[in-house]
Amino acid sequence: MADDDKRRRNGDPGAPGTAVISKTRPQVKRPSLYRVLILNDDYTPMEFVVHVIERFFSKDHEAANRIMLHVHNHGIGECGVYTYEVAETKVTQVMDFARKHQHPLQCVMEKK
Repeated sequence: MADDDKRRRNGDPGAPGTAVISKTRPQVKRPSLYRVLILNDDYTPMEFVVHVIERFFSKDHEAANRIMLHVHNHGIGECGVYTYEVAETKVTQVMDFARKHQHPLQCVMEKK
C-alpha cells in the first residue's frame, strides 16, 4: 500500500484514484436555410410586387424590379434565403400585406 500512496503523491497517472479530464466541444449544427419565393398571378400589379420586395426583403428598386420581372416571366422568383423562423415570418408578413391590400399575391418558402 505504501507504493500506491507514493505514486498518488508524485502524480503518477497510472496510480489508482487519479483521473484524466478532457474537454469536449459540443458539435454545433448550422441551421437549415429556406428560400422565400413569390409566385406569379394575373391580378397583382407589378408595382405592388416591387413595393413588397423592397419593403419586406430590403432590396433596392433595381433589384426588386429584376426579381419582379423574373417572377412575371418564369412564374416564380426568389426574394431571399433565411433560417426557418425568419423565412416563416417573411412569408406571413407578405401574405398579410397582400390580403390587406386585396391582392392574391402568393409567397411560399422551401428548404434549400
